[in-house]
Amino acid sequence: MPQLNETHDPALTSWVESANSKDTDFPIQNLPFAIFRRKDSHESFRAGVAIGDQVLDLQAAGDTDILTGVSQEAIQACCEPTLNHFMSLGWPNWSALRLTLSRVLRTGSGAQSKLERCLIPQAEVEYSLPCTIGDYTDFYSSIYHATAVGSLFRPDNPLLPNYKWVPIGYHGRASSIAVSGQKFHRPKGQIKPPDAEAPVLAPCKRLDYELEMGIFIGSGNTAGEPINIDKAEGHIFGLCLLNDWSARDMQAWEYQPLGPFLAKSFASTISPWIVTFEALAPFRTAFSHPAEDPQPLPYLSSEHNSEKGGLDIQLEVLLETPEMRQTEEKPTQLSQSSFRHSYWTAAQMVTHHTVNGCNLQPGDLLGTGTQSGPKPEEAGSMLELSQGGKQPLTLPNGEQRTFLEDGDSITMRGWCEKDGAAHIGFGHVQSLILPANS
Repeated sequence: MPQLNETHDPALTSWVESANSKDTDFPIQNLPFAIFRRKDSHESFRAGVAIGDQVLDLQAAGDTDILTGVSQEAIQACCEPTLNHFMSLGWPNWSALRLTLSRVLRTGSGAQSKLERCLIPQAEVEYSLPCTIGDYTDFYSSIYHATAVGSLFRPDNPLLPNYKWVPIGYHGRASSIAVSGQKFHRPKGQIKPPDAEAPVLAPCKRLDYELEMGIFIGSGNTAGEPINIDKAEGHIFGLCLLNDWSARDMQAWEYQPLGPFLAKSFASTISPWIVTFEALAPFRTAFSHPAEDPQPLPYLSSEHNSEKGGLDIQLEVLLETPEMRQTEEKPTQLSQSSFRHSYWTAAQMVTHHTVNGCNLQPGDLLGTGTQSGPKPEEAGSMLELSQGGKQPLTLPNGEQRTFLEDGDSITMRGWCEKDGAAHIGFGHVQSLILPANS
């Protein structure tokens, strides 16, 4: 399982000067992975690691003689157009390569002269999905979001009886997941207005974002063999930002009795960089349910999960409207929350997902569900911020929103910071809403 080691030393610096800036998401203590190529080129997509404002081309680095043994084998797996093979190698290989990269990128490394030519400015690259996502499961792990949404529809009983007992999730649509920069058309579907006798086919009028984290599975498990809670973290490759778009009016009509369908399958957007689970080790937090709540069943509980199962990841949502874009105004913050409020840990989600024998595979994606905090301004969706559309939000420029409009762009950011550790970040995930197709 991920442990603190020399790669987390906050005193480490890099010969890549931009990695030493206090404002960077990608210091040498981070080293996240993505799939990239130069913009407007016909190059093959391949793996890179972020260091400051640069991308270290792992294929080019592998062609040097600075890597040997396990690290060389691991970096060769990164020469493919997706990270699935590298993810499948397992924890020892991920950690070994990360350690080697940390050492060769540090100030004073003898590898600088050979690796400088392997750097490409991030401003000059474009990204692809980091891996082939075979399956996508979306959880519902924020009790504050579940309570707020439940209160809109069931004021007397906002939480369903099973919520505090089981990590609730549903299988989503992997084919419509795209990397940051995604542009998608407003979805159409069946909508039943409150005063109508029958539904109509129409463009969604209550389009919403959902502030989530994405958990990427690395090594999988054999069908029929559940992953024990004490081993679950060893199966997690890393985390990214996830905007799981929702058509709330379509969702209200179709979700009974089976759950989300067309209201959720039209688009989901992830950030290009996967921050490894190992890089997040300094930001682990204690996990517990309130004493008055049911405590997790034994298969969902362990001493390690209680002591360090949580993750303190700060999350932010920004909105840019067409008017802001035209007048060159900065995007406005809609909310800020933290993943530490999650009612279930990443390890518990993995363990519960496999307890029935379900086999996870390298590259599978688990969404955490909307991450809302206890305060109103920490809500992770417009549904909560506008009280179901009843209280419009007034933006700094005077515009109002209850839900999102055509031309709106949503950007999400995530970062970790605390005393005694280097600030690390996830970059951002951004998407633009286009009008519905005619």
